[in-house]
Amino acid sequence: AASSITAGMGMHGQSIARTGGRSGSSRGLRLRGWVVVDNSGAVETDTAEAATLDEALVAGAAMAAPVTPASVPAIDVPLATPLTTAPTATAAAAADGLKTKVSGKATGEASAHAGAATGRAVASRLRGVGAARGGLLGCDRVVDVSTAALPRLQRLDKGSKFPVLFYAPEMEDLARKVVKEEVGESTVELGSINWRNFPDGFPDLFVNDAYGVRDRHVAFLASFHSPEVIFEQISIIYSLPKMFVASFTLILPFFPTGTSERVENEGEIATAVTLARILSHIPPSRGGPCSTLIFDIHALQERFYFGDNVLPCFESGIPLLLARLAQCDDAANIVIAYPDEGAWKRFHGFFKGMEEVVCTKVRDGDKRIVKLKEGDPAGRHVVVVDDLVQSGGTLIECQRLLSRLGAIKVSAYVTHGVFPGNSWRRFTASSGAGGQGFHK
Repeated sequence: AASSITAGMGMHGQSIARTGGRSGSSRGLRLRGWVVVDNSGAVETDTAEAATLDEALVAGAAMAAPVTPASVPAIDVPLATPLTTAPTATAAAAADGLKTKVSGKATGEASAHAGAATGRAVASRLRGVGAARGGLLGCDRVVDVSTAALPRLQRLDKGSKFPVLFYAPEMEDLARKVVKEEVGESTVELGSINWRNFPDGFPDLFVNDAYGVRDRHVAFLASFHSPEVIFEQISIIYSLPKMFVASFTLILPFFPTGTSERVENEGEIATAVTLARILSHIPPSRGGPCSTLIFDIHALQERFYFGDNVLPCFESGIPLLLARLAQCDDAANIVIAYPDEGAWKRFHGFFKGMEEVVCTKVRDGDKRIVKLKEGDPAGRHVVVVDDLVQSGGTLIECQRLLSRLGAIKVSAYVTHGVFPGNSWRRFTASSGAGGQGFHK
């Protein structure tokens, strides 16, 4: 376990780890030299030869030249202070006040197991020593390592039970608002991702807190607002569950292909099914399948497009609307309107006890005209409710119809304002249309 290795490699008490050096391949590491970390945070190193810091490996401070087992004698290292937590063989020996003899024959995984945490803690402080020695690391220096010296990926508290929230770049403002929310005694910690691109335009991604998220509950706040950003976010979404996290939740407020959920003519492609299949292949975490949270998906039957490897959870923004309507001065005079039967089926269950107006769309040649199907808007404040708006044409037609039928005010609520091509400008007073007659 990552937390156990960290504890054994210097976070609690005194421990020893061989530093690794390359010997021909990325997997073949031979051990050489040693590093001691004690409770005071001091680090003492002893190496057979000098090494350039640029060749420091993740497994530890790597030496410059490859060595053979015969060239590295066994070293007896007394461990003066027993460990409080000692999960590794070295730590167990320290706990018993024993000497640990480490030969130079261990390779690959053993080196990474013994030196990973200590190597990272030492690397940043050793850089200063290397500069003082003309870029070489000597064996006669004692370096102080404090918590501040730990790399970014080590600073998340692995013992914390609070969730870690990663986010797409477009969702940073919302992610920070989530962190500020106080829900009981819970809190949320923000994770960090480097979103870069290679020269050819493909994503160059890096999760900064890869070790800090182990055994933590992790969520990712996604934004599939454009096809161009889906691939890089899917790459992150597929990777986070495999970082030994306790559980993984995908928060996808808008399911963008939801309106393409059925086929009416042979040859049409229901891209809602395609995206659901992509999300259904998110790897499980240690806690089980990924929970996928989506707000006001276009049609509830789309839940059946997802496979059994994920747990789709459909939420709604309508409770926020209900809270807002309760604050209106004319709350008793409000009536809910739906632009078509589909919206009525989707949302009427939220407005029990409230009067409703249902519109319908009929074809007139190449046009689709909005007409009243049932209800009376005369003298009322009408609030049109739908899951999303694209260009806004349907909402504008509803407003005109309801106003002609005597509504004194017409407002509108949609969970997802897509507005391609800046079509939202049609609803502003500066557009010359007076906000299309809508009231806040």
